[in-house]
Amino acid sequence: MTTRLVTGYPRLLARRIATEVLADPDARVVMLVRTRFMEEARRWLTTLGPDAARVEVLEGEVTSIDLGLGGREFLDLARRVDVVHHAAYSTSLEVGAEAITALNLQGTREVIELARAGLEQGSAPRVVAYSSVLALGAAEGLLREDELDLGQRLRSPAEQTMHGAERLLRQAMATLPVTVVRASMIVGDSRTGEIDLFDGPYLFIVLMLSSPVDLRLPLPAGGDLPLHVVPVDHVARAGVALGAMREAVGKTFHIVDPAPPSTRDAFERIAQLAGRRVPRGMVPVNLTRALLNTPGLERLTRSPLAFVDRLATRARYSDLGARALLVPRGIVCPPFEAYVGPLVAYAQKRLDARRQRAVEVEVDDPLA
Repeated sequence: MTTRLVTGYPRLLARRIATEVLADPDARVVMLVRTRFMEEARRWLTTLGPDAARVEVLEGEVTSIDLGLGGREFLDLARRVDVVHHAAYSTSLEVGAEAITALNLQGTREVIELARAGLEQGSAPRVVAYSSVLALGAAEGLLREDELDLGQRLRSPAEQTMHGAERLLRQAMATLPVTVVRASMIVGDSRTGEIDLFDGPYLFIVLMLSSPVDLRLPLPAGGDLPLHVVPVDHVARAGVALGAMREAVGKTFHIVDPAPPSTRDAFERIAQLAGRRVPRGMVPVNLTRALLNTPGLERLTRSPLAFVDRLATRARYSDLGARALLVPRGIVCPPFEAYVGPLVAYAQKRLDARRQRAVEVEVDDPLA
């Protein structure tokens, strides 16, 4: 029986990775969980049914020395783990520059140290590190999976630290079996719409669902630009599959939609599903940034300004390497039109629930 360590709980990505791993009846999962989430993790275990017997919840902290474990416990973990799925990272500006640096950089260092400790004991655990196209910053044009340092601007702490983490992982590839899974903007589950953070394109889903029915919202940035999103379940399925392939060692893979919708097509579909009028016209990027600086708007979604900057970046992401390995195994990114309905429905459900709570406590804040 193989043992896979998953970091990043309580993120939905980490939970989806765990359930993908458990689809293999010969696999066990160790979830590294911070102290304050231990009770929540135990409740999550009860949702797994019989598979819960193959899950160990381990109290630790990915940003601490030896993952916050005792020396003997750390070495034991390094010995018995076959694959580390490192999904503890953040692309949100909400957490602050210091916290994002600790999570993205120090967390990556600690996972690499775990793998090195395993190597010294003869086990050499695989590391599958989940990254983001934010690591490529403001680079434009067609970007390949093997590219990282292109002289591009890194516009935010998220871009700087994701880029730095990938540099650490590339250095580690010289001696350790490392695979980097570089995803575009992650959205909800393609089947249920579930998401843990209203981020990225959810800004406009929430605005449409919250706006008057007859209000026609303008498009941000250019409607012809591609909207690079990918559902969380596809990222998890792809990462777990790549983590089992010897030919994926030492490589970086773009987990993206190979045929992304244009911004205009995506928001027209969202508007139709939300029962709103189709967006008309376009708001220039600078004016969009100014509008999104409105006090209180950040309560609707996270990092709205960073999302607009990403929309305004003319980049496309080649995923030839990923598709060469994943498509023969039946792992294909679903098209946006196949899952946008569940995304909007789930956002509406969350909004309705929060409005009800706001009414109950007489607070007029739909996403407080």
